[in-house]
Amino acid sequence: MLKISTKDADCFEKLRKFADSQGKNQELVKSVESTLKSVRLQGDAAILELTEKYDGAKLTPETLRVSKKEISDAVATIESSKLAAIKAAIDSVTSFHSRNVPSNWQARNAHNAVVGERFSPIQNVGLYIPGGKAPLCSTVIMTAIPAKVAGVPHLIICTPPRKDGTVAPEILATAHFCGISEIYKVGGAQAIAAMAYGTATIPRVDKIAGPGNAYVVEAKRALFGFVGIDLLPGPSELMVVVDRKTKAQWAAIDLLAQAEHGSGRERLYIVSLDDSVEKRILDALHIEIHRYSEREAFLRESLEKNLCIINADSLRAAVEVINFVAPEHLELQTRGIYERSLAESVTTAGAILSGHFTPAALGDFVAGPSHTLPTNRTGRFASGLRVEDFIRRSSFVRYDEKSIRLANPIVSAFAGMEGLKAHGDSVAIRQLPSRDKQKRKEYSRPEVRKRRRTKAEMVKARAENLKK
Repeated sequence: MLKISTKDADCFEKLRKFADSQGKNQELVKSVESTLKSVRLQGDAAILELTEKYDGAKLTPETLRVSKKEISDAVATIESSKLAAIKAAIDSVTSFHSRNVPSNWQARNAHNAVVGERFSPIQNVGLYIPGGKAPLCSTVIMTAIPAKVAGVPHLIICTPPRKDGTVAPEILATAHFCGISEIYKVGGAQAIAAMAYGTATIPRVDKIAGPGNAYVVEAKRALFGFVGIDLLPGPSELMVVVDRKTKAQWAAIDLLAQAEHGSGRERLYIVSLDDSVEKRILDALHIEIHRYSEREAFLRESLEKNLCIINADSLRAAVEVINFVAPEHLELQTRGIYERSLAESVTTAGAILSGHFTPAALGDFVAGPSHTLPTNRTGRFASGLRVEDFIRRSSFVRYDEKSIRLANPIVSAFAGMEGLKAHGDSVAIRQLPSRDKQKRKEYSRPEVRKRRRTKAEMVKARAENLKK
């Protein structure tokens, strides 16, 4: 457990080391490189071998894809209350993302030329859904629905199989209600490679989205540029801002909820605006952890290694800490005036969960925004998954004879400054068809004039021949 004060001269250096302590495992990198090469060269054969090696499932090319019967059986086995929850979450997430679909537009620029933007959905998208320690059916919704709202016509899912070669029914049922029936039983870095390169069974996609373990993230990093990649999300993060109005029990359970993701590398932060609240939350953690007896030892170890407590000597200092760390989830469990001020001042958090009644779990499952969010301080320049991530933009420009004349002096100036003569000529040459008679004569082609004279001479010669 790390304790820091914003009064410390090295406060932000300590924060940087804590936040960036994930590091890069060279053995992991080499392992992923080997996996990518195997899949690229051997296709399905490598997929089947690696699936048996890492997941213990013996599959064939014919059983690699989830069958229609497997999907229908999965839907039939899920309790009605769970199906209702899945559908309710889908409705909520759809409603949220439907509000930020970009629209085509056009206008006139300073030269009276037509300019604008046109938006088109990416045609082929692959979604990675973790299914190891827990079947993350919520991730199906949080990745598939923004893509569906964007209008992506072809969506596939890759998810790890269980040892018996099946996929968790919760994942299959959720995919069904999200309108996805093309699901493949493959996980890890090999799944990312399969979607990027394509195999005889698994189609190649244009973009890959979805979270995963360190191997999945490294595979996405290695393939960035060869295929579109959404984010490189690392271990989950939660920062809770607290003061004397915070309910210690609520804050403690929220921290335990984040720790139970299970990687052992989660990042947990308490930013305290009141010295007295720190002890109350730590006491509550020691009490509430007994609720989860099956994982109590793991949770205690996680808190000891992954919890950082920052004492902020002012509201301004708290904002500086938040914007520096750029946490994946930020809970504002403070008095109202602090809550509002913080919510307006924070610019880097992946998700801002404002108020005592807004735990991160709401955002994880049902609130509306996608729970695929930036981690490891990437929130400084990246945002959570959204509709725009599944849409590509084309700019549109159309000049006419009048508008190109207005732009010509500007293009000419830039062409001169950058030493690109042909750039300038490509615009200047289009000024030639002038209505000015003198310019038309100046730019008329000699060979054309020659042909006209020859034709006139021929007519005159014919007339003289007729007279004879």
